[in-house]
Amino acid sequence: MTAPPNGTSLRRTLAATVSMALAAAGTLVAVALAPEAHAAGVPAPSPVGISGRGAAVPFKEQEAEYAATNGTLIGPDRLYGHLPSEASGRQAVTLDAPGEYVEFTLTAPANAMSFRYSLPDNAAGTGRDASLDLKVDGNQLKSVPVTSKYGWYYGGYPFNNNPGDSNPHHFYDETRTLLGSTLPAGTKVRLQVSSTSASPTFTIDLADFEQVGAPIGKPSGALDVVSDFGADPTGAADSTAKIQAAVDAGKAQGRAVYIPQGTFQVRDHIVVDQVTLAGAGPWYSVLTGRDPVNRAKAVGVYGKYANQGGSKNVTLKDFAILGDIRERVDDDQVNAIGGALSNSTVDNVWLQHTKCGAWMDGPMDNFTIKNSRILDQTADGVNFHMGVTNSTVTNTFVRNTGDDGLAMWAENVPNVKNKFTYNTVILPILANNIVTYGGKDITISDNVMADTVTNGGGLHVANRYPGVNSGQGTAVSGTTTAARNTLIRAGNNDYNWQFGVGAVWFSGLNEALDATVNITDTEILDSSYAAIMNIEGATKGLHFENVRIDGAGTYALQIQAPGNASFTNVTATHIAQSNPIHNCVGSGFVITRGTGNSGWYADPPACTGTWPDPKWTNGGVPGGGPTTPPTDPPTDPPTDPTLNLAKGRPVTETSHTDVYPATKAVDGDANTYWESANNAFPQSLTVDLGAAQAVKRVVLKLPPATAWATRTQTLSVLGSTDNSTFTTLKPSAGYTFNPSSGNTATISLGGTATRYLRVTVTGNTGWPAAQLSELEAYTG
Repeated sequence: MTAPPNGTSLRRTLAATVSMALAAAGTLVAVALAPEAHAAGVPAPSPVGISGRGAAVPFKEQEAEYAATNGTLIGPDRLYGHLPSEASGRQAVTLDAPGEYVEFTLTAPANAMSFRYSLPDNAAGTGRDASLDLKVDGNQLKSVPVTSKYGWYYGGYPFNNNPGDSNPHHFYDETRTLLGSTLPAGTKVRLQVSSTSASPTFTIDLADFEQVGAPIGKPSGALDVVSDFGADPTGAADSTAKIQAAVDAGKAQGRAVYIPQGTFQVRDHIVVDQVTLAGAGPWYSVLTGRDPVNRAKAVGVYGKYANQGGSKNVTLKDFAILGDIRERVDDDQVNAIGGALSNSTVDNVWLQHTKCGAWMDGPMDNFTIKNSRILDQTADGVNFHMGVTNSTVTNTFVRNTGDDGLAMWAENVPNVKNKFTYNTVILPILANNIVTYGGKDITISDNVMADTVTNGGGLHVANRYPGVNSGQGTAVSGTTTAARNTLIRAGNNDYNWQFGVGAVWFSGLNEALDATVNITDTEILDSSYAAIMNIEGATKGLHFENVRIDGAGTYALQIQAPGNASFTNVTATHIAQSNPIHNCVGSGFVITRGTGNSGWYADPPACTGTWPDPKWTNGGVPGGGPTTPPTDPPTDPPTDPTLNLAKGRPVTETSHTDVYPATKAVDGDANTYWESANNAFPQSLTVDLGAAQAVKRVVLKLPPATAWATRTQTLSVLGSTDNSTFTTLKPSAGYTFNPSSGNTATISLGGTATRYLRVTVTGNTGWPAAQLSELEAYTG
């Protein structure tokens, strides 16, 4: 990808940066370039090609809704679960008969194209394969394979591939193809249906056209994975061991390792340390593959994990990792890049069809991803997780992630001085475009965020998710800088909450967000719901300066938690509600107004007790929002209230006797049991639920056999988010276990967020020890 512009050129007044009017003007240019018989899509601002912001991409993008077609325009529609809601600009074109097409006219020379599309799932949920004809100026060039095997998820988080479940989503995929020669500007490139036997419909969202350079040759002195180590460039044989041998030799000899043109089958992680791994370019050198038996093993390039010492001084550049991940299993390490990579760089890589583009587990320092593309992930695009410091993602294009596009999550270990800059993040199917969960002195600047699909916003700063708290130094602290960002159609409904999430939003769920957060020189355009929102706990130290809000589906400000914020030169226009502020916390949220504000303040604010349906403008054309929302996952991963959260989870004990360890209390079998050391009260059992959960009910059991006489155990229930500081969820009391009523005791709790659940027993009238056959935890 093209290097980003010099940051100093962006220091200008807001009037000189992008606004809704400028974005709309850019859209008009796109319409003018399309053939006259275009699909008549509603003009909507494009997130690609905004001067000075976002990634400097090497392609020219064209939306299908402005192209020549005899297909059917769908959208605009932002309702989650509807096909156009996941399209760029919330519009696309559906082809459902042989001979139907979408035809693009090149605006610049190109020898390659990518296009984004959707096919229906099949009845088994495994997807279908089909093809589209690619025609150039009316002549057949090739047939391009397309598939739905990487899309279509169902049910609740973390989702499944069962079409019989509810909540279908993640509809689109992308494919790429070389055109064989350079086509001049003005060439007509057509995607056309030849048959509907393999797929009844083909929905085209957009096409990206680019001029791909010649393959990059082998660097002087580099080792070659093919000629020196026998890796198979045809992809027929498993090359994992041979590429790993090349990487190990490169480290030992201090030489770069070269991946020449070819497609290489890799079935497990290539582990890199103190080495450069370089290809001929991401269109030419491709790593792909997955273990045919153990599906938890798949292609990826990883540093050593931090507990193994981590890796350092690694460069990964000029190749693609095109995975084969078709489901979301959060425990599987099937990310394109992972582990810990300090003092390392990822440059000009193409990451697609893996779980995450890059999930980096610290502690690690000084890591950079730049000039790259991350597409079609089942989870996050990038996550800086747990002690990642002084690290950056810059000039990177991210689209169609299954979770947060770019995320930092300071779980238990501080994230410090990380930066997300000059990135374009579009269409996260769940959660946020860009987010920092905790973190000190974080920068999120010069980015473009667009088309949030559900349960998240464009930009999110929060003390949320496990391990984010001031006690461990992981909460939001220092100064968070969010400057010169553009947000388009960001935010969307959270149907768990039953109201919209703001384009820019803040949360103090774990504890109050109390730090300096500067939002400056930013546009918030055509927001699906509120432009700015805070919720949960308290939010203090927000400063908005030189911010333009143009279009909001509900409010300019949606205040749902106490705190304070200052506003200077913040203007708002085209706000759907006549009162631009919704605030039911009253004076609990203190607004300080500087000069130059207009359009967003009202005294008194609205506090209606009901949430209005949004009015979506799509760049100026009014449209109604949903009246009957579908069921979809909440912003926090949902939990089935009937699911026993403790079953099979890690468990610790203060002691056990004989063959009655703590694992017997979480094995799901009421006939086996844990028993502590005798005559040694108090005794405790602690279960790690894996993540903070709102536990509302604990069920304690003893074996149901009548041989177990009735007894009363005196016990208390405690909870913790960090396994260090515990709070009392239920004070000590006596609970009777009677075989005639199932030998069960149920304890109601208040729903406090708890990851580590502890039961402490101080007495037992039936035996001088603590005894439990099952410890069960529920959210309902």
